Amino acid sequence: MIVYNVTVNVDDDISEEWLEWMTTKHIQDVMNTGCFVDSKVFRLLTPEPEEGESYTIQYFAETIEEYERYQIEHAAILQSEHNEKYKGKFTPIRSVMEEII
Repeated sequence: MIVYNVTVNVDDDISEEWLEWMTTKHIQDVMNTGCFVDSKVFRLLTPEPEEGESYTIQYFAETIEEYERYQIEHAAILQSEHNEKYKGKFTPIRSVMEEII
């Protein structure tokens, strides 16, 4: 299993709106690509951010090829939509992990 992990720090003034949009629109759009089999959303409790709220969204792909297909065919469009809507109000950190056990 491959986990595409996106940790996002969001400005306080848009945190609730952003979370609503993510959970009702963006995550569903990512899942509709067919590249991932599941997703989860977490609020980071520690370390506490100095400003804003931090969330982690995890997308689960069965193979690295499915994750790569997402990156090639879909990521730029979906990330651009996110950036246009909340430009300057969030900071993402993206990572990819492989399940070992």
